[in-house]
Order: sequence, then structure tokens, then C-alpha cells
Amino acid sequence: MRGQMTSLKTPRPQLTCLTVHKHKQRTLHGMLLKVERMAFMYIFQPARSTDCDQSVAGKDGDEKSDKNLSKDKYYIYEELYSRPFITTDSKIPANLLHLSHSFGYDCGRRDNLQLLDEKTLMFIAGNLLILLDVNTKKQRYLRSCSGGGIGIIMAHPTKKYFAVGEKGEKPCIIVYEYPSLLPYRILRGGTEVAYSFVDFNCDGNLLASVGSAPDYMLTLWEWKQEHVKLRCKAISQDVYRVTFSPDNPGQLTTSGSEHIKFWKMYSTFTGLKLEGLLGRFDKTTRTDIDAYMDLPDGKVVSGSSWGNMLLWDRGLIKVEICRKGGRTCHAGPIKQFAQEEGELMTIGSDGVIRGWDFESIYTADCIDHSGMFEIEPMNEMVIGRNVSLSSMVKSPLPDSFIWFAQDSNGGIWKLDLSFSNTTQDPECLFSFHAGGIQGMDVSRVSHLMATTALDRSVKVFDFLAKTELTTSRFKQGGTALTWAPPLVNKKGGLLVTGFEDGVVRLLELYNPQILPAVAGHNHNGEATLCLKQALKPHNAPVTAFAYERNGEVFATGSLDCTVFFFSVGEKYNPIGFIKVPGPVQALEWSPQSHTKNTLLILCLNGNVVEVQCPDPVTQNLSKTYQLSGLLTRSFNFRSIKSRIKREEEIARQQITKEKKRRALEEQVKKAMEQGREPTEEELQKKEEEQGEELPAIYSPDQPSPLYCGFYSQPGSFWLSMGGYDSGFLYHCKFSEKQDEEPVQCQDEPFDFLPVHNADQDPIRTITFSSNRQLMLCGMHSGSIRAYPIQPGDLNLTSMQAYWALNIHDNQYGHLRHICCSHDDQFVLTAGEDGNIFSFALLPPEELKEVLHRKRAQVPSPRIGLETEGVALDIEDPAAYSIETAQQKLETDRLHKEAELRKVKRRQKFAELQSDFKKLQHENQSLPEHVCFGCEELELDPRFREETERVKALRVREVRKELAWEVEHHNIGLKKLQERFRGSLESDMVTVFAIYSEHSVTTYRLLTERLHQLQQQDEARMPSGPASQEKTKSRAEPGKECNPTEEEQEDLPSEAVLTKPVTQPAGLKLPSQQAEKLRKAAEKAEQARAKIQKRKREWAELYSAKPDENCEDPQGVLAIRHAMENMGDFKLKTAKDFTVPEHRRMNTERKRAELVALEEKVHEKKVEMNSRIIALRETKVSLVTWLRSQNRRVQQIQRRLAPHLHRHYPALPSLLPEEIPKRKSCYSRAMLECYGALKAQRASTESREHTEGSLTLLEQLEKEMEGQEKMEEEEEEEEEGDRTACPPVRSEIREVETLVSEGVGLSELEEEVRRMEEMRLIYEQDSLLEQMESAVWRFDAELRLLHHEKLDLDCQMKQADLRHVTLFQELLLLREFEKRENALQERLNACMEEESIAASKLEEHNVQLEMKCREVAKLQDREKAVTAAFQASLGENNKFVDFLTKVFKKRIKRVKKKEEIREEEEERDSDEDSFEEEDWDDDEDESSSESGGISLDYGVCPPNCDPDLFEKTVQLRERRLDLEELLVEERKSADALKKECDALVKKNTALQSSVKAAEGDLETLNREKQLKLNDLDVEVPLRLHQIELLNNGKVPSNLSPTLVLNTSALVRLQERVKELQVEKNQQRDVDRQAHKQQHSQLIYDHKDMETKCRVLEEHCKQQMMMKFGMLVDLEALQSLSGSRNLEEMKQESCFQEAACGNDIKLWDTKVSEAREALMEMTRGHTERLLNMNSFLCQEKQLGDQLHERQRKLGGQSQDERRQADENEICRLQELVEIQAQEVEALRREISILSHKGGSILPPFQAPLPPSAHPSPSQ
Repeated sequence: MRGQMTSLKTPRPQLTCLTVHKHKQRTLHGMLLKVERMAFMYIFQPARSTDCDQSVAGKDGDEKSDKNLSKDKYYIYEELYSRPFITTDSKIPANLLHLSHSFGYDCGRRDNLQLLDEKTLMFIAGNLLILLDVNTKKQRYLRSCSGGGIGIIMAHPTKKYFAVGEKGEKPCIIVYEYPSLLPYRILRGGTEVAYSFVDFNCDGNLLASVGSAPDYMLTLWEWKQEHVKLRCKAISQDVYRVTFSPDNPGQLTTSGSEHIKFWKMYSTFTGLKLEGLLGRFDKTTRTDIDAYMDLPDGKVVSGSSWGNMLLWDRGLIKVEICRKGGRTCHAGPIKQFAQEEGELMTIGSDGVIRGWDFESIYTADCIDHSGMFEIEPMNEMVIGRNVSLSSMVKSPLPDSFIWFAQDSNGGIWKLDLSFSNTTQDPECLFSFHAGGIQGMDVSRVSHLMATTALDRSVKVFDFLAKTELTTSRFKQGGTALTWAPPLVNKKGGLLVTGFEDGVVRLLELYNPQILPAVAGHNHNGEATLCLKQALKPHNAPVTAFAYERNGEVFATGSLDCTVFFFSVGEKYNPIGFIKVPGPVQALEWSPQSHTKNTLLILCLNGNVVEVQCPDPVTQNLSKTYQLSGLLTRSFNFRSIKSRIKREEEIARQQITKEKKRRALEEQVKKAMEQGREPTEEELQKKEEEQGEELPAIYSPDQPSPLYCGFYSQPGSFWLSMGGYDSGFLYHCKFSEKQDEEPVQCQDEPFDFLPVHNADQDPIRTITFSSNRQLMLCGMHSGSIRAYPIQPGDLNLTSMQAYWALNIHDNQYGHLRHICCSHDDQFVLTAGEDGNIFSFALLPPEELKEVLHRKRAQVPSPRIGLETEGVALDIEDPAAYSIETAQQKLETDRLHKEAELRKVKRRQKFAELQSDFKKLQHENQSLPEHVCFGCEELELDPRFREETERVKALRVREVRKELAWEVEHHNIGLKKLQERFRGSLESDMVTVFAIYSEHSVTTYRLLTERLHQLQQQDEARMPSGPASQEKTKSRAEPGKECNPTEEEQEDLPSEAVLTKPVTQPAGLKLPSQQAEKLRKAAEKAEQARAKIQKRKREWAELYSAKPDENCEDPQGVLAIRHAMENMGDFKLKTAKDFTVPEHRRMNTERKRAELVALEEKVHEKKVEMNSRIIALRETKVSLVTWLRSQNRRVQQIQRRLAPHLHRHYPALPSLLPEEIPKRKSCYSRAMLECYGALKAQRASTESREHTEGSLTLLEQLEKEMEGQEKMEEEEEEEEEGDRTACPPVRSEIREVETLVSEGVGLSELEEEVRRMEEMRLIYEQDSLLEQMESAVWRFDAELRLLHHEKLDLDCQMKQADLRHVTLFQELLLLREFEKRENALQERLNACMEEESIAASKLEEHNVQLEMKCREVAKLQDREKAVTAAFQASLGENNKFVDFLTKVFKKRIKRVKKKEEIREEEEERDSDEDSFEEEDWDDDEDESSSESGGISLDYGVCPPNCDPDLFEKTVQLRERRLDLEELLVEERKSADALKKECDALVKKNTALQSSVKAAEGDLETLNREKQLKLNDLDVEVPLRLHQIELLNNGKVPSNLSPTLVLNTSALVRLQERVKELQVEKNQQRDVDRQAHKQQHSQLIYDHKDMETKCRVLEEHCKQQMMMKFGMLVDLEALQSLSGSRNLEEMKQESCFQEAACGNDIKLWDTKVSEAREALMEMTRGHTERLLNMNSFLCQEKQLGDQLHERQRKLGGQSQDERRQADENEICRLQELVEIQAQEVEALRREISILSHKGGSILPPFQAPLPPSAHPSPSQ
């Protein structure tokens, strides 16, 4: 019965390769061996990876093959692709099924759409790769080579290749060439089970792949050489995507389930490594990342599950990008990113494509602590409703904007993303089912197929023509479908579809083109589905249908554990339902061969129920549709798989034992034949033989799911189970005992049939061909099996060999539906992966003949279909089912009967009450002694007491029940008053004029609005100073109090010489002289220091000398002041307009403006309201006064004759608009009136209510107004009656009585009457005039106030416009507030850092200057020590050289600081070695100089002064101390200088940062100003205000005009004239300055040069006179004097000190003498005038004298000769003196050539007698 089965294992295809190069010497066998060896090496070589995300290439990467693969090498596809499995020696043809077409699309798979060229799309369908031509819609197929399915596909950047990552055991990546579709490269060993993603780099030479569970291996391939470059485990979670960075070749990124990881390749000495950095979400919620994109600078932007973008930088989230107001970028996850012409496009699952500014996202940064960055999209395209995009690919054509998109809801779209005026609308190229196929069936008369899915659609296909005919969509998803058999519908045009809300719809399929033209019917298309009938038998998804074998009964099954039966006819009528013990999985009616007509119900939980067919004729008239009395049998499956395994194990052990027993018997027999006894071991083995442990009997806790089943014989059936019990077909039958409940009974199959390789792959569905010779099975793994069956083999004994092919996805493409066409020529399959395939059962030759028919026949429409109305559909998911509706009808019937019984009881009570009232009336009509009293009519007073008690109790209960309602309404009323009246500062009060139609209304003012604004403004007031502090300019660095240079120069000289030189004891006079000499040397050094200082001052002065082109500083300051204060007169709309500091606007200032405007508006309105209220009060008092006056007039008119009556005006009344508070006031009467009106309205509403009738409140108002008028009239009458008439004289009263009685009056009485009449007429007229004038005055006041109110309304409208403008500006400023605050904080931080750095720099500069001065002081002290040493040597000291060497000798000294760093020790050691070398050199020099005799410089030589030697040693110690201090000070000075340099650089960088921040802030302010300029401001203008006229007319376009105040215009015009005058004045000043000042400066410059030359000449003359030659005064001042000179100077100091007081006294005397001198000068002036006259006289006398001497000339010649001789003698003496001076100068030169020589005063020869000045001179 059960044949031997071979293993279901796809044979390994033999690999061969096809090469273009001809190598004839190689045999094919050798090539195959080599390829097999390479494949083995690639597959079984382990990859090395570490847990720290670092990896290197494996051995296969380090040891490349010696020979690279040829570029022309190809594999043969026919030897690679997976073929169907066929049982060995089964004679089943390999081409049993031929793939005809694919009708589905796995749209839920990630990245399942690629584009190879402009017209060829590629996607995965189970184990097939489909290449679809967009234009012709033709398909080409490539099968999976592993047979385990395809995981991912990816096109090469050049579109010449595409990679296919497969699934299965050790899957490969196959790279195909396009368009030849030849396998080009095979990459092996990249993962264990399946590839989840592959990607090429930009160059296309590398391929990255990532595997799925369990290894998650990331592999980098040099795919053209089939070589692994790097390999590493990506992560321990699902990875969705891996890509190369387009700008950084060494970077990769992976993302997936709640993670993103950034990878980097880098080279080490061991080779390439791959290091990964896992992205940290930190505060952001962890999310699955489906899409991302690498940016050029290494950052990555990714999507999130909530629709926002995340910007990653160095493994952290830098910022989260959202839309304005915190809205998400997409309403769902972002599925893909793309970059197009500076735009970053995001593709969302919400069906929207948005384009964002790439630069903004590239530089995005958060401006606050929220971590969010808000941006709005530049472009947006909404694809359509119910669209969920998952991926897109772009057309490879250059400059093309066409993209193809994958829709997860079952579509492929063509999109134009040019975002221009010519952009085409989105076009849906192909439409498929979304998700798994829930129902499928084929027509019994034509090659038509119908499918349904949870995407709420029903599709009909022509699988012969390979086209989709029609699609219908509904409100709910479809769950089951069947095609009515020809017995029910001969044309084959009826489909029955079940939906997930329990509705069953009967759909008619017909050809609309045959239908006659009728309005309302669409005749387009080849086929149409229309609704014929809608039923709802279930409350859960419908899962199964079945037609009875005669076509009279139709059964439906559902997950609600019910099966419903319908009678089949023109309309399907419900028969009833039965309940089953589990959710219904399938239904099958018994075939014609069975005698009984029964229904086999297969439940998902393993229960099987057989029920007798109900009678379709009998109508159900009961209260429910649940059928009872039907014969049923049940079967509850019990697992026997463990027992089967146990029996197999027992059989195997029995066979093993039998073999062992026979072997032992043979051994014993051989031993006996050999004549020896069997050994004890052999006998013991025979006795101790025991079987292995048997598997235990196991039954699963949860029953295995039942997938499918079918009848074998009456009462017997086959079942296919899943879960633990998979792997067998179980033959079952119903037991004879059916007394127990179906759930409690446990039944076992009586037979079973093992299914090969089905332990983990159970059979999901089974179908047979029409002749039942071929059994087709749909497997859980998505494969299809075909078992040839012998005719009539109901027990499946011939089910042995089979043909199997993997077609759907092996992981989730469970094959749920498989059908044969009506002619058994085609097989159709549908799986949960959304794919639908059609196969041909015919050989290819016969298939061509069948396909020659091209199209299937669509049924023609029924007769009269065009005249039928649209069938009523059930669209509400909550609609009642048939049974629920029936139960509802029964319940309604019972309620109706109960209500009828209540009505009858009430009618009976009413009749009894009416009879009792009649009796009471008759009793009352009787005499008193006969009639009964109330107590006598009472049967029992306890009835009344009980009734009253019950009434009181009910009243209390009602009050308790209504207490909450009362409190609720009270609180509601209070809230309404607080909400609508409490927030009102003043309500609208309208005051009407009396004689005119004018009126004035108050403003409605809210207290909350202004109060809120003021509170907000007060709350923000503390931030005012802070904001002002933010906007302050750059702060000046603080200056610390440090001593200035002048203060330091004024320090005493002791501050420079910190360590005075100590003189040795015992020296008196020489030591004092040496001290004086030392001080002189020090003074000389100070003089030199002053000279150097003066040189520096001169250098500074010359450096500060302005350039020739330099401008006057005062002028520069004036210009700067003018530039800062004159203002920027450019328009605000100018691009270079700079917003002044005081005019920069922020939210606080703008809000303050808003509050100020609100306050001003509120103040104006309050003022106007107060005036209107005062006018209202005036009217109230006026109305009261008019009423009183009217009453007086009426009293007067009563006493006047009617013809004397004057008509008085109608009295005004206060309208409700004038006193609105009365509306909210109510009284008890009003409430009672309202209750009466409400009751009246309720009683008469049915017969008197019309559309134009008044509402209840309006009617109440009218009633109350009438009552008020009546009350007012009554009050007036009462008041008139109460008011006493004016006192009338008695005679007048008598006259009136007489007149009234008709008695004649006398003349006197007549006169009295006339006088009284005149008085009354006058009083009447005066009262009426007063009333009229008062009314006119009131109306005049109201009209005046009305005009003022109109003016104020205009102002308020302008204020409203201003308010709108301010609010718009505030909104704009709020958008810039965050950025401005961030920039201001950044500027403040930079300025603060700059000030700190500047203060530190100044401190360091001061310290450095102090150090430099200390170094200079130490240098001066060192020079002073040297000078003191020179002074101590004296003149002509023969030990000068020796003592000089002792003084300059370097000796080793003990360090004073014990703790010195290692670096200093090393440096000191180096210096010591250097010093030792120097000392050695010095000693060598000394020894060489002394002629080879070495001297000990530590011992005083003989004949040398010991004191001088000790002093020299002490001075040497002091010099060495000073040198050490000098070295330390220089070191600290160098360190300070380095710090200063670093601070200078830092300060420079901070200044640039401050400038950049100021620039950014200025740019922001400019941008803010531009945004503010874009706002429209309404300015009302009158025609006379428009001065821009063209030919005397106002232009139609006023856009180029400028609007400004008239005062500003006049001021600008006047300013133009002022500037012209100032310009002329300045030009005159410049001209005058050029002529006069410039000439004067040139003259002064020449004069100063002349004076400088004169002074230089005078200086030279003075030097010649004093020194006899030109000497260097600076050198002279720096030289130290001799001892005598120092003594003389000391003496001169004493003398100067002594004479100081005398000088002061003489100064006072001089001042007194100057005054006396002035007086004397005046006298001398007079004397000089006299002297002048005397000199003139003297001249005259002299002339006379010369005349006389000329006459006496001879006498004077002898005297002249004597004078010449005297002059010659004098000159000879002068020559001798000069010779002596020359000799003296030579001696001085010789002395100065030796060190320590003192300078003698210049030799002054005695002047000749004639040279001495005379006392008179």
C-alpha cells in the first residue's frame, strides 16, 4: 500500500561555465572539477568576525586566486536554475506544469521594484524573478537557483547587471548581465539562510550584502572576482538596508529594527578592517529605521516610525527635523530618501512625496533644548487615497524626472517629480492585490478566475488572455470566494464572496457591451461585476462556501462557529443555521455517488461535523433560525503521530534485534562446528540483549490545526493536519456512538498515509482534476505537488510518486488555494505572499493551440438586467446579521404585546375613574341630609393616608433624583453667566433718539482680553533688562589699577638696586671713596637708562607721527559722530538697509506695542461708553420727567374744554436694547408664564405648528411685554388718582360746579372762569413746550454724540488695522525669536569670552612689562656691580688682569632650590657640562696667557691687597646671584610672553567670532526686516493727500509710491535746504583753511627747521668752546667721574642744598624786584627818550670831531704800528697754549684706552692778558 519514498531534495545542478576565449587544450571535465573545487571552498570556508564590530577579510580574502576571473566568463543558466523534483522511476514528465503567467505582486516586500531600462521593471514573485515590459506588459521569468526563494534584488548603477540575493541553505548571490540575462558571477558563502539586502557602490566595483537571521552577516565583495573583501556580523537584530556612502567610499551604513549603524573601512598593518559605530537614540524614542541617506560631510539623515527625520552626526542624533508647529514630516514612517537638484525628497507610507531644502537640512541645528528643527517642504505631491509608498526607482534616461513607485497597497505608479507647470498627474500602471489572497475560484464554463483579499477588492482575470478584466471594491476585506456551478447559473456568471464583517455578497459577472444602452449603466470594459444580493448570515469573517450537489442549497461557514444554509433561487432565502464546535475551515458536500446528501464541516480546531442537508422548501416560522432536528455526526481528532513514530521505532528495533540474533546464532554455530564450546561472553551477550528506549506517547496540549480534507467513502474522509501532526494524511470515519458531546469525545484515525518531507511542510489545500486522476496539493512552504492517482482510488493507495515545484515564497507564501480550470488544461495557485500563478497542464505543442484562442468567454447579461434597480448593499459593519435581526424582531414583538396589555389596563382604570366622578357629581346634587360626605365615600381612610404617604415619599425621591440635575443646571447657569456675562466689562447698550431715527451704541468690552495682555506683559517685564543687556554692544574690557610708567619712573633709585653692595669692614676712607665711586657709576647707569628711555620716547613719537595723507583726528571723530547720529535714510525695503540698534524690534517690544494699543483703544471705548451710559441715564430721567409732565397735562386738559386741548407727543419708552440687563432677569410670574406656554405649545404643536410660527422664547417676550404695559398703565392710573390736583380756589370750584349743573353764571363768575381757562391754557402750552424742548435737546446731544462715535469708529477701524499689522509682525517675530535668542546668547558668550581674554591679556602684558623692568633693573645692578669693581681697582693697579679674571671666573654653586623638575635637572646638567668646558677653556687661556704657569684664583697672590681681593670675591658672588636671578626672570618672562601670544591668538579668534556672530545677527535682523516689509499695511488716504500725479491725474497703479507723514516730508525738504547752506559754508571754510592755515603751517615748518639748524650750530659751538671738539654727550653722561670730581659734586650738592633756601628767598625777592623793575622801566623809558636826544647831539658833535681829526691824521699812524706789534705777541702766546692743550688731550686718550681710567677736566691754558674779560664786560 505504501511504496518506498525517496527524499525530496533538489538535485545539485552541475556547474559549468561558458567562456569566449578558446582554450581547446582544456577538457570540459577538468573545468568542471575546478569549478566544483572553487564552489566547495567558497561555501565551506568559515568567515572570521569579532564582537567588537571589527573584522578583517577571511582567508579567502587574504589569499586571492592566482589568476583573476576573465571578463568574458559566464555561467549557463539552464544548469543553475532549480527544477521540479520528481520521484525516481515514477515516469512523471518533467514538464508536467508550465508557467503561463503571474497575476500577483508581492507589494509588501521591501524594495521589491527595480528598473533596468526606461521600459523594463523587475520584481520578485516567490521563487521567480519577473521582468515586466511597461509598454507591452509582457513578462519574462528567471527562476531561483537554490529553490528556496529570492530575498532581494538590486540593479547595478550602469544598469548592465543586476544582483539576485537568494534564500535557502547556504544561498548565493547571482549577478546577471542585462539584457542577455546570462549569469555573470556567483558569490557564495555570504550568509546561512537568506539575504535581506544587497547594494552596489557608486563605482559599481564593490557589492555589500547583509544576511538575515541567524547570522546577520555583513559582507563586502569584489564581485567581479567573486572575492570576499571584508566580512563582519552586522548586529543581532533584523537588518533592513545596507548602502555605501556616495561621497565617502570607505563608509557604509546599515539600519533595521530599532537601530542604525555606521561603518568605516580603514587599513592597518594586518590588512583592511571594518569598524562599526552603533547609533545612540538617547532621549529620542527608539524606532525602526526603514530609510536613510548619507550626506557629503559624513552625517546621515534617517526616517522614523512617527514620520520625522533624524539627523545623525558621529553616532548621535544631532537634531530631529519636523514641520512648523511640531507637525510630523509624514503621517507614517519614511520609506526612502532621494536627492534631486538641491532637493531632498522623502517618500512616506502616507502616500505623499515631499521635497525639502537640502542645504537647510544639511546645516540643520537645534536652537533650543527641545532638539527639534522646524522646516516646511518646498514641494509636495499626494499620490492618491489609500496609497502607501514603500520604494521608488528613477528612470535612467538623462534629464528625466520620471520615477516608478512601489505601492504597498498593491500598485505600481509612474510619477513625474519635476514639480513644474507641466508636471503630469500620477499614473497607476499596474494594480494588484495587497497582501495574501484569501479566496480564489475558477469558472466552470470558461477560462476565468476570480480572487479576493483583505484589500477590499474582488478581481476577475482571463488567464487565457493573461489580463485582468474587472475590479470591484467594497467597504470590508474579502475572506472567501466561490464560483456558482452551472446547475445554479448556466452562463457561469455568478460569484459568491464572503467578507470579514460576515456579509455574503452575490455578484453577477457579465459583458456590458452586450447590454442595451440604459441610463445609469456603464458599458465600458470587457466585464463588469454588479451586486445582485447582499446577506449577512454571520457576525465574524466568512471562511467557506459550498453548493449542494443538486444546486438547491447553499452553505456558508464562518469563524463564529456557525454554518448557515440558504435555499438557492433567484433570491437566496435563509433556511437556518447550526452551531459547530470550532471555527469553520472548509465545507464539502457529499458527491453524487453517496446515497445521503450530507455536508462535511471541517473545523480549525480539529473537529469534523457531518450534517444532513436541510429541506429547502420548508419555511422557518419559528422565533430563531437555528435548526434543530438535523442528523449530525461529529469527529474530534486525536493525535496518533507519536504512536506511529513509536511503532516505527519498535519495528526498527525488531529488525535490528533479529539481525543481531542471527549473527550470534551463526557465531555459536561456527564455534560448535569448530568443536569448541561458546564462550561465556557470547552467551552473556545473548542473554543481556535489550532494546533501546522507546519514544513516549505524546499528545499536544493545543490541538493541531486542521487545514483541509475530503470525502473518501460515505462516513469516511481524509484529513491534513498542521502543527505537531503534520507529515501524514489521516483516514478517519465517524464512530457509531454519537451520544457524547462533540468537544468531549476523542476519535482516532483508523488509517494514515505518510507524506514525504512534510513534517515541517504540511499540506494546506488539496484539489483534484475533473477525472480525479491527478491530485494537486498546496504546501505550507509555497510549493505545489502533483500526485498521479488511479481512477476510483478513494483510499489513495496509488499516492506514491509525485512531482513538486517551489513556486511561492518559502517563508510566508503559504499556498492556500489551488484550482484546475474547467477543461483541466490549466492549474492556478494563490498564496499568502500575494502572488497568483497560472500553469498549463498541456505539453508546449498543445498549449500553443489552446492559447491560439486568445480570450476567454465572458457571460452575457441576464434578460431584464438593464431595467433592474441597484441592489441594496450592507455597508455598515455593525449591521444585524440574519439571526440577530430575527431575534430583534421577536424581542420587538414581545415588547409590543406588553405595551398593548399596559394600554388595556390604563383604559380600564380611566373608565373606573370616570364612573366614580359621575357618582360624586350625583351625590353632590342630592340634598345635604341625603348626600354622603367625603369620609363616608372613603372605603377606608388608610387608603388615602397610604396614598399621601406614598406621594410624599415619591416627592422626596423625585427631589433627591432631581437634586443632581438642579445642582447641575445651577452650576451650568453660573458657568454660562461667568462665560458670557462675567467676561463683559460693558454690554452693548443702544440709546435711541426720540424724534429721529438716530441711535448710538456702546462698545462691547471684554475684561479678560486686556487683563490677559497686561498680565503677560507684566510677566515678561523682568526679561526686559535682560533683553536690553542681550542687545548691548561689545563690552569694553575692564581695566585694573596698575602702576603707570610715570609712576614706576618716579620710584626711588633704591627700588632698582634691590641688594646694596656691602663694604668690607676695616676700610674707612678708601671704602667711602669707593662708595662714592660706586654711586657715581650707578648714576652713570641711570643716565644711560634715561638716555635709552628718551630714545624710546623719540621712537614712539616718530612712530606716532601721522602720515602725510593722515586726516585730522578731530575731523575723523566729527565724521564718525555724524555717521552714527545722522541716521540711515535708506528705505526699509532696500537690500542694504541696516536696522539701527534702537529700532531693532523683538517680541517683547512688539507685544508692548500691542498692549499699549489695546490699552489706548480700551481707554477710548470706555470713555465713549461712559458718555453713552450717561446719555442713557439722561434719557431715563427724561422719560420719567415726561411722564410726570404728561400726567400734569392730562390733569389740566380734564379741566379744559375739549376744543382747547392740544395734542401732546407720544411718550417715549425705554426699549430692551437700552436696558439689556432686563433680559437676564426673571421673576416667578415669568417662569409660570413660560411653563404655561410650554404646556400649551406641547398640547397644540401637532395640529397648529407651522413653519412661520414664533418660537417659545419670542412668544414669552411678547406676553411679558403686554403684561408690563398693562402694569405700567395701571400704575399710572393709580398714581394719577393718588396725585392731588393743584389747589383751586373755592369760588372757581363753585363756578365749575355751576357750569357743570347748567346754571347760568354771572359776569364776575364768567370772568373768573375765563381767567382760570387762560391760566390753564398757558400752563398747558408751557408744559408742552418744555417737554418738546427737552426732547429736542436730548436728540441734539444724541446726534452730536453719534457723529463723535462715527469719528471714533473710524479711528477704531484704523486701530484694528494697526492691530492686525502688529499681530502679523508679532507672529513673524515669534518665528525669528528662537534664532535671534540663540544668536544673541552666542554673541553675548563670545563677547564675555573676549572681555575675559582681553583682561587676562592686559594682566599678562602688565606682568610681562614688570618682568622686563625687573630684568632691566637686574641688568643695571649687574652693570653697577661691574662699575663698582672697576672703581675699586683704582689707577695703575698691577693686579688688574688677575683680579679681573677672579671677578669673571665661573664657579660651581650650591642650588638654593632643592625641588627641581627632571627636565630642569637635565638642562642644568647640560649647562653644567657646558660651564665646566668653559671653565676649562678659561683655565687653559689663563695658563696660556701666563706662559704656562697656572695660578690659583682662589688664593690671594703676594703683594696684592687682601681687602681688595676679598672685595673682588664678594662682588663676584653678587654678580653670580644677579645672573641667577636674571635667568629666572627671563624664564618667567618667556613663559608670560608665550601666554600673551596664545591669548593674542585667542583674542583674535574671539574677535572674529564676535564679528561673525554680529554679522549673523545683522543678517537675521535684515532678514527679519525683509519679512516685515513683505507684510501689507492698510493706510487710508484721501485724494488731496496723493501728490503723485501724471498730467494732473491720479495714476491707477500706486505701487511705486512712498507713503509718509506730511510733517516728515516738510522736515526733509527743509533739511535739504539746510544741508545745502551747510555745504556752502563748509566749502568756504575748507577754501579758507587751504589758503591760510595750510600756508601758515608750511611757513611754521620752515621756521622750525631753521631754528633746529641754529640750535644745532649753537650746540656745536658750545661743545667747541667747552671741549674744543665735538663730543658725544650721551657717552659723556654715561661715564663715571674721578674721585676728585665726585668729591666736588658732593660738595656742590651740599652747596645746592644750602643755597636752596636762599633761592626760595631770592625768588620772592625777584618777584618783588620785578614789580620794582616795572616802575624803574617806565622811568628808564623816559630817560631813554632823553638819551636819544642826547645821542643825536653827540652824533653831531662826533661828526664835528671827525672833521677835526682828519686834519690831524699823521699823528695817529705811530699809535697803530704799536698796536699791531702787541697783537702779534698775543697770537704767539696763543699758539703755545694750543700746543700744551694738544699734549694734554693725548694723555687723556692714553688714559682712556686703559679700563678704569678717570677723565680729567680739560686742560685750560692761562689766557693771555688781553683775553681776560674786563670787569666792565
